[in-house]
Amino acid sequence: MPGASGADGAAEAAATARLATAVRAAEQALIEFEIAVETFRVEVENFSRLHHQRLGPMYARLDELDAQIAEAVAARTGDPEDVRKAQEARAAVLPMPEVEELFHGWMGSDGLFPEAQAMLTEQPVQPPQKVRPSEEARRAYRDLVRKAHPDLARDDAERLRRDAFIARVNAAYAAGDEAALGALTREWEAGPVPAEERLSASEELYARLEWLAERKEMLAAAASELEESAIGAMIKMAPQDPDRLLDEIAEKLLADVAEREAYLTQLVG
Repeated sequence: MPGASGADGAAEAAATARLATAVRAAEQALIEFEIAVETFRVEVENFSRLHHQRLGPMYARLDELDAQIAEAVAARTGDPEDVRKAQEARAAVLPMPEVEELFHGWMGSDGLFPEAQAMLTEQPVQPPQKVRPSEEARRAYRDLVRKAHPDLARDDAERLRRDAFIARVNAAYAAGDEAALGALTREWEAGPVPAEERLSASEELYARLEWLAERKEMLAAAASELEESAIGAMIKMAPQDPDRLLDEIAEKLLADVAEREAYLTQLVG
C-alpha cells in the first residue's frame, strides 16, 4: 500500500535522524573526555620533569651516601656479607644508559652536573622552568579542540587538515604558550568553513558509534594509567598546588641526607 510505504519511509528517516543526533552527542562527549585526558597528561609530564629536576640530585646523593656507608661498614667488619652489600650499593650508583635523559640534564655518566652540585651545596642555581599551562591557555586549548577536533571531519581531506592543526595546538598547549594558542585560534577562525554535516546511512552511523565506543575505552585505559602512576597519584593529592608536594618531599630528602651524612661521619670518624 502506498500509504504504508510512505509511513515506513518516514519512520526510517526519523530513526536515522535520532541515530545521527546520538552520534553527534557521542562525538562531543568523546572530545570532552579526550580534552580532560590530554590536559592531565600534560600536567603529569610537566610535574614529572620538575620532580626529576628538583629531586633527582637528592636521590643521587642518597644513593652515594648509602654506598659509602655500606663500604665503611664492610671495611670495619671484613664480613663477606657486608662486602657483598657494599658492592651492590656501589653498583647501584654506577652510570646507567641514557641517565642524562632520566635526570633531564642534572646528571651525566661522570656524575652530577655543576647545577646539581650547586643545589646540594646550597649555592645559587637557576631554578627549573615551570611549564604549567595557565587557565587562559587551558580555556583556549579546550575551545580549539572542540572546534577543530579530527573526529568532526566528514572526509579524509578535512581529517588530515584537522590532524595537522590539532598537532600544533597540542604542542602549544604542552609548552604553555598562550600567545601561540591565541594565534592558532585566529588562524582557525579565518580558515575554511567546515562543510555542512550530512546525515549518513544508518549502517555508517552504527559503525561510527562502535568506533567512538572503542576510542572511549582506549582513552579510559590511558586515563587510568596516568592516574595510577606515581606522578599522577601525587598530582591527585594536591591538584591545586602540586608544587607543595615537591617542597615536602625535598624537605624529607634533605633530612635523610643529613641523617646519613651524620651516620657516615660516625663510621669513618
